[in-house]
Amino acid sequence: MSIKRFVSALLTGALCLGVLTACGSAQKPASSGVSADAQRYSTIFYDAFDTVTQVIAYCDSEEEFSRQMDALHADLLEYHRLYDIYNDYDGVVNVKTINDNAGVAPVQVDDKILGMLELARQMYDTTNGKLNIAMGSVLRIWHDYREAAEANTNEADNKLPEQEALDAAARHCDISNLVIDENAKTVYLSDPDMSLDVGSVGKGYAVELVAQAAEARGLKSALISVGGNLRAIGTKPDGSQWSGGVENPWSASDVYTASSSYVSGVNMSDMALVTSGNYQRYYVVDGVRYHHLIDPDTLWPARYFDSVSVLSPDSGAADCLTTGLFCMSLEDGQKLIESLDGVEALWCTPDGEVIQSSGWADHEKK
Repeated sequence: MSIKRFVSALLTGALCLGVLTACGSAQKPASSGVSADAQRYSTIFYDAFDTVTQVIAYCDSEEEFSRQMDALHADLLEYHRLYDIYNDYDGVVNVKTINDNAGVAPVQVDDKILGMLELARQMYDTTNGKLNIAMGSVLRIWHDYREAAEANTNEADNKLPEQEALDAAARHCDISNLVIDENAKTVYLSDPDMSLDVGSVGKGYAVELVAQAAEARGLKSALISVGGNLRAIGTKPDGSQWSGGVENPWSASDVYTASSSYVSGVNMSDMALVTSGNYQRYYVVDGVRYHHLIDPDTLWPARYFDSVSVLSPDSGAADCLTTGLFCMSLEDGQKLIESLDGVEALWCTPDGEVIQSSGWADHEKK
């Protein structure tokens, strides 16, 4: 199924993916559509999606930039509240509300939740179940153990979940129990012990819609980075593309000895770059790192790769794909990526190898 087809109806930390704006980038023959007098502005937010947001944009005035950023920030905060699975907000029906009503009653939700869930359900099929937002019961166990480890002063006190508990939770991860009524705009979890975890799609989907809304308000040239999701709008005033970088996942180990902090730099225009890696959220037990990307088949952290990056016209799809690809073999991942229009991927393996999809080099900085 083509990503372009199913998203048309509808990169880690601002600074982790590497906003390589200081580097030169390939020229595009077409006009950028940005005034030649536009100036470069930047801002940082710290209160959306529990991460750092950085925006760099070219605008005709500081007033225009401030107006655009006020609206963009407000949009991000709205999505943050809607997709939250841990907190309630006055007057807001969010994903936590859906989880709280599992097995009780359908919940009427905003279109911004419906669209995100529909994308996630489609991507479940695309990734053959490797991207599954219905795994909340399993992911919550790992989350609680990771939180406990972070509170421990002695690493020796860190614990691993019992397989029996994971297996019991896995019996409540059937995505067919996610019932969406588009006409009534309701979402219902028919299994009372089921819960949604949208961490693999919510932020990416939000970044995409935030970027589209900013473009509709007249923003023509910007680079938005929200903790792992990088989205470029247009080009710079001179027609050159924005630049992004894939962080070196082995920079703190002896596996990889390159001097650069990045394994690849890419040119971007109206594209998203998203990376999932085992170095982002994890804890250590007996010297072994246990990260947050859980393989639905084993219920344990996936061991295929150290990081996976995706370039796509759509940030939401890219977010889903990085998680799905991280949890499947290289052969299966390559086959999937080659079947999708306009989508490329880069895999970093545990033995220090960097593997690109067939069209990645077309975007790579020379």
